[in-house]
Amino acid sequence: MSATTYPESEPVADAMRDSYDPCETTEAYEAYVPYRALSRTAVASFVLALLGLSALTAAPLIVLPALGLVLGVWGFRAIRRYPDEYSGRGLALAGIVGNLLLLLGSSSLHAAIYVTEVPEGAIRISFADLQPSKHAPHLPVPPEALELDGKRIFVKGYVYPDGQQYNIRRFILVPDMGTCCFGGQPKLTDMIEVTLRDPHRTIYSRTKRKLAGVLRVDSNLKPVSGLNGVYYQLDADYVR
Repeated sequence: MSATTYPESEPVADAMRDSYDPCETTEAYEAYVPYRALSRTAVASFVLALLGLSALTAAPLIVLPALGLVLGVWGFRAIRRYPDEYSGRGLALAGIVGNLLLLLGSSSLHAAIYVTEVPEGAIRISFADLQPSKHAPHLPVPPEALELDGKRIFVKGYVYPDGQQYNIRRFILVPDMGTCCFGGQPKLTDMIEVTLRDPHRTIYSRTKRKLAGVLRVDSNLKPVSGLNGVYYQLDADYVR
């Protein structure tokens, strides 16, 4: 005895087709789609791209877009490798592109500034060149610094806070804000007494100064009001 089949009538089939709701099916499908976590490295890369804008104003902050680029590539690779676990592909790409542009742009900008900031005829030095020599620690001033006596140099530093605010002609230059604001008097080799030639003047601020002029070096301390004294003096005709 064979099983009896009942072909579905056309009116019933039409009714079933009319009752089909694609939206309901989509919602049901989405309900079963596994949750994908937003990649933290992709987010971090995007945030560092925003913070990395500050690298255009300060060379040490180039580390921000460099780190952001690494995190962006890391996040993008993780999203490609585990597409069912992580989302944030767009953030990762934005972080990669943004940080790469900032890294290239800020590096080129600061390289150009470094090459062109020294006035003609001046020798670039830093406070590291003025520190006592490891080979002759008993000497207050290293021989290399003594060789700079009478030469035109270019140096960068901060104005030591001695109470002056505006129209400053004579001041002490120190290598960093920590030197000038914490721990009392700076080291003797961390100070340069600067005298600006007319009509140059400056103001006190937390901005690094760029100066050029003739450096005077003396192994005997020169008395300075409020301080023990200085070994270095700069007769400056350039200040920025």
